[in-house]
Amino acid sequence: MNVIVDTSVWSRVLRYKRKPSIVNAEKMMRLIDEGRVVMLGPIRQEILSGVKEKKQFNLLKKHLAAFPDHQIKTVDYEKAAEYFNTYRAKGIQGSNTDFLICAVSVNNNFSIYTSDKDFTLFKKYLPIQLED
Repeated sequence: MNVIVDTSVWSRVLRYKRKPSIVNAEKMMRLIDEGRVVMLGPIRQEILSGVKEKKQFNLLKKHLAAFPDHQIKTVDYEKAAEYFNTYRAKGIQGSNTDFLICAVSVNNNFSIYTSDKDFTLFKKYLPIQLED
């Protein structure tokens, strides 16, 4: 099964000045070696946003170029909006990007690799699969 790697994991592996956790780095290497990593444009944007130094921005951009964006379809955006509206009415908050990740995951039978605890809550209500 292919895996959408969320911004939280990419950031830990690529951006932080302190050492990334060995678990995250090893898991990422395994997913990359197996050709299972799925990149979404909004995740790429989040990873690159806020990088202060141009040199670091260009280096990140270069590394991420190895992962083409999965094409997000109209049905994915519609499903994301449906999730957002349904769960907001129930008092469950989430970002548009998080719900888009969930929609793409469900519509394409992808799992999600994240360290963002919001996805654990989403899993209680949405048919998403999370990587360990």
